[in-house]
Amino acid sequence: MKKSWPWLRLLAGLGILAGLLWWHSTDAFVDALRAIDPGSVALALAIGLLTTVLSAARWRLVARRVGLHLPLAGAVTDYYRAQFLNAVLPAGILGDVHRAVSHGHRSGDVARGVRAVFLERIAGQSVAIVAGIAALLAHPGLLSAMAPALVPAGIVLGVVLVLARWRHRALAATFADTRAVLTAWPGIVGLSVAALAGHLALFVVAARLVGSTAPLLTLLPLLLLALLVMVLPVNIGGWGPREAVLALAFGAAGLGSAQGLTVSVVYGVLSFVACLPGAATLLLKHREDVPERRDQAPQRVPALVGAGQ
Repeated sequence: MKKSWPWLRLLAGLGILAGLLWWHSTDAFVDALRAIDPGSVALALAIGLLTTVLSAARWRLVARRVGLHLPLAGAVTDYYRAQFLNAVLPAGILGDVHRAVSHGHRSGDVARGVRAVFLERIAGQSVAIVAGIAALLAHPGLLSAMAPALVPAGIVLGVVLVLARWRHRALAATFADTRAVLTAWPGIVGLSVAALAGHLALFVVAARLVGSTAPLLTLLPLLLLALLVMVLPVNIGGWGPREAVLALAFGAAGLGSAQGLTVSVVYGVLSFVACLPGAATLLLKHREDVPERRDQAPQRVPALVGAGQ
């Protein structure tokens, strides 16, 4: 089951996209590409820089709490690279695995480097989940309309938790580090909220590009839902559940499911543009990642559990 899980995730994401193409044809995707202009690309790069710096600062804060050195400049470079790899590789978390292992090798403690990335991703996702649940509870009509999508999402989350039990040894080692990280919760939460605001801003840009004139108070709960479902590990570089939920949410809000799908596609393209500097970091010549403590024996790399886009 564990070996087949990555393929099941890939098939689930592909199935969702295929269903959307069958229901809406390719019009939403064509309209999305037509809506993107040089100004929106520049704005996506600027917002991407802001959210990447904020996320890298959160990672640096977590790493320092677990006893690892991580310069901010290096954290930003590694985070850009991870985002790009997450966007272009099917599994959706290989970029995070790469930055965790690379930082662990440089610090001389691979296991702790992996736990730092795991805790950093959990912190960011937790804020998105809380915000998404709050948006649902504040809009009961939206909650009832989204029930058909939330049931399968809950099933997927349950499967993930069951699989996580098989990796309890990797999780058990994080308890002590978690307690240390919680002492810095105000800074971690603040950085996470600011990064979330950046992602929402990019969503708003996407909505305006496709001609949505809905007030922000109407749009933001729908966009929070899209960010919430992106936590589910059944996407392909972020694609799949996001498009399905935005189509349903926009339809439930009376804005049109086709417009919701187009907004999601524009956001997907702009978010990919925002992480393109990560491709440049792959082309730059870096010193080889080796442990700073050369007398340290090679370490086994624990699995990242729950790390998402």
